Parts: sequence; C-alpha cells; structure tokens
Amino acid sequence: MKTVFRVPQRGEVSTHNQQLFDQLESGLGKVPNLYATMAYSNHALGAYLQFQGNPRSLSKKETEVVNLVVSQVNNCIYCLSAHTYLAQLAGFSEAETLEIREASVTFDEKLDALAKLTRSITTNRGEVNAATLDVFFEVGYTKENLVDTIVLIGDKTITNLLHAVTNVPVDFPLAKELITK
Repeated sequence: MKTVFRVPQRGEVSTHNQQLFDQLESGLGKVPNLYATMAYSNHALGAYLQFQGNPRSLSKKETEVVNLVVSQVNNCIYCLSAHTYLAQLAGFSEAETLEIREASVTFDEKLDALAKLTRSITTNRGEVNAATLDVFFEVGYTKENLVDTIVLIGDKTITNLLHAVTNVPVDFPLAKELITK
C-alpha cells in the first residue's frame, strides 16, 4: 500500500500542535511521523499524548512487552519498529524483543504471563481463557495491572490503526521480521 498521508511539517499544523511538536522535539529529539500525522487534527495529538502520558502500574519493560505484543498481533511495522527501539532502551536485547513479540518469553516467567495475556486479549477481542488470566495473577500481577494492561492495549491499538490507514513512513530502525518457529 502506498503512503496515503504526507507527514505534516511544523509550519503546516495549528499553533497548539506546533507547541506539541516543540515539546516532542525537545524530549525525543524529533517528532515521530505517526505523532506528526495525528496533528492533522487540532485535538488528536494533544489528547493522545495526554492519554499516553498518564501514570500506570506497569514498569517501562512491562509497558514495552504489551506494546510489542499488540503491535505484532496487529502487524504494525511502524509500532514494532518504534517499540523494538524503545524496548532496547528499556534494557531488552534484540533477541528478547523477538521472543516478546512471539508471546513466548523464556527469560522471564512474569513477563511471559503478561505477553500471553496481552496476545489473548488482543487476538480474541477481550475474550480471555480463564487459565491465562489465572497464570497472570499467580505470577504476581494485580487487578490494577490487568486494567492498566487493557488500557495500554487500547493505546497501542490506536497507533496500530492509524498507521494501517495512513501508512506513513517508518522513522525508526526497522524491526526484524519475526520468523515463527
């Protein structure tokens, strides 16, 4: 599929979004293409950044597990690339990010339970096998963690859908293709 949307530049967006671009540039060193694309709306980018920036009970590593699994299920190369990069910044190796994407985390039992639950919720639109949920709680996750996981799945689904529709260029190092066993 060809790119549907051209990525807007700072001078082409509203004054409010220009301020958000400046904040992103200051914090990240750039305005990621997918965020810039949200600036076609006068409200979406600010609302999304506020939503994404809310505190949660999951660690940075746990957050990246959810982001990678959802993006893999939804086959979003943009988000897989961005979150592979962010997961490595959070301390995962590239090999570990590939395991996470498969929802088969051999190096950490707790993260494995999170990955499996995330894949189940995403793939089955919220229908979760009771045993998968039981394991999630048995390894130490709480009801708060469950709710935050579901909210994070929603967050990542937004960007997965946005990229699927707009197909803006990926501006992160491309994630390796997952070769299933």
